[in-house]
Amino acid sequence: MKRFEYLHTVSFEETNLIGNVYFANYLKWQGICRERFLQEKAPGVLEDIQNGLALVTISCSCNYFGELMAFDKVLVGMYLLGIQQNKVKMRFEYLKMVDGENQLVAEGFHEIGFFMKNEDKLIPIVVPSYIHNELGVYLAG
Repeated sequence: MKRFEYLHTVSFEETNLIGNVYFANYLKWQGICRERFLQEKAPGVLEDIQNGLALVTISCSCNYFGELMAFDKVLVGMYLLGIQQNKVKMRFEYLKMVDGENQLVAEGFHEIGFFMKNEDKLIPIVVPSYIHNELGVYLAG
């Protein structure tokens, strides 16, 4: 399975008093990975956002299997689970790089909706074709 990847180095700012990564940062990295995908693969989304497109996070979650500490390198991999009408579901893997091996430390899920701003309302719209096409490459089998 092909995945979109974002490589991150953990900073002290992202850790708690115990020294491990604070849980909310994993969700933050999902957002960063998603935005990097849009920047690299679908840069036209910025103009669409300026013209009223709204990307709304509907749900996100994360399950933790190991710990990350300051200066750890973590590869965040994003997979497409599916596209249904105006919603996109994704899965994220968090892989800690240890001695050249990737160790799964967490797994996350993220669902976003595509809407158009219309006065005081958000109207659901079909996922734009240029995003649908680019995401299709990362469909989890």
